[in-house]
Amino acid sequence: MYGKAAICLTLVIIFLVSCSIYIGNVDIRSYFFSLQSAQRSICATDRPLRVYMYDLPRKFNVAMMGRRYAEEAGPVTMENLPMWPANGGVRRQHSVEYWLMASLLYDGEGGEEREAVRVSDPETADAFFVPFFSSLSVNTHGHNMTDPATEVDRQLQAEIVEFLRQSKYYQRSGGRDHVIPMTHPNAFRFHRQQLNASILIIVDFGRYPRNMSTLSKDVVSPYVHVVESFTDDDPLDPYENRTTLLFFRGNTVRKDEGKIRVKLAKILAGIADVHYEKSAATPSNIKMSTKGMRLSKFCLHPAGDTPSSCRLFDAIVSHCVPVIVSDRIELPFEDEIDYTEFSIFFSMKEALEPGYLVNQLRQFPKDRWVEMWKRLKQISHHYEFQYPPKKEDAVYMLWRQVKHKLPGVELAIHRNRRLKIPDWWRRKR
Repeated sequence: MYGKAAICLTLVIIFLVSCSIYIGNVDIRSYFFSLQSAQRSICATDRPLRVYMYDLPRKFNVAMMGRRYAEEAGPVTMENLPMWPANGGVRRQHSVEYWLMASLLYDGEGGEEREAVRVSDPETADAFFVPFFSSLSVNTHGHNMTDPATEVDRQLQAEIVEFLRQSKYYQRSGGRDHVIPMTHPNAFRFHRQQLNASILIIVDFGRYPRNMSTLSKDVVSPYVHVVESFTDDDPLDPYENRTTLLFFRGNTVRKDEGKIRVKLAKILAGIADVHYEKSAATPSNIKMSTKGMRLSKFCLHPAGDTPSSCRLFDAIVSHCVPVIVSDRIELPFEDEIDYTEFSIFFSMKEALEPGYLVNQLRQFPKDRWVEMWKRLKQISHHYEFQYPPKKEDAVYMLWRQVKHKLPGVELAIHRNRRLKIPDWWRRKR
């Protein structure tokens, strides 16, 4: 009797499931893909993030670093990876894409301590990395829309989009588990919207609409600092050893929020222990900025063309307490690092009130400043981009941030599959 009841119940369940599949309420693929994703979920373990890096032609990455790298044949490997030039100048600040690629190529010591490792089988990957140097492409192929060389940048972007559209792994997730660096404000400017589902590595949201880039899916990266790191900063009295109260050296003609720089130049002019100077990012000027930051208690960080700029991270590795002037800045690694422990924040309105900012800095307690200086020395290694990569450096931190985004990515993929209505059902209705 019980056997017959069990058989009947089984038949009823099979019938109901079959009907659901027929009318489109149940997507069997969603069930099996969910199991597959759950089995490989990176957040359930402490293992490194498994990243599949696409093998792109050199014209999309290292060829832009010099003609001799374009002429070499074959894929880029650990053995033939060109080193980023020491005199890279202003291009260096946007080179996050290079260091991410280099970290995946490296297969030397310390692999078990890294946050991300490269895998050769895409079926085993947690995430997919697209090694297109979109920021270097902007700097190499034209800086503005009227420059004829900009068409080269446009074409490279179009080719990447087409390449991804043909990738079954990009199609499988809608690009949600793909990691694409875009740290220059104008990186991927022509086809950016077509990749907005992916995990974007950006420096802030200044040039991105809300419907494209958000903290829920994207990773905020530091700029790569251009001044030399202060590695022997151990004076007996660091406060008195730094004789300049406030330091700024940089371009004062900027767009959007960066227009505040011209106004600050007028407000801060003529103050004896404040150094505010217009300067371009040439090798000699970078050396002078390095020296100036190391002799200053506070380093001013007003907005550039976007809310963030390289100057903040130059200050951090110089152990010069950042003075951040912004109403809407986003900061890297903020879920792990408390910036109020080593930075001071002013609104734009406060900074533009004559005398206010400087008076606040003069009244800042020495013992509190020393605490911030010590904290800067403790955390500055998190902002170092280097090869070979090291534990807890900037690349290590960025891959951990990507790892943190993946649960949301998996949720979005699963919901999308569940809610997707088959085309044949739309036609039927």
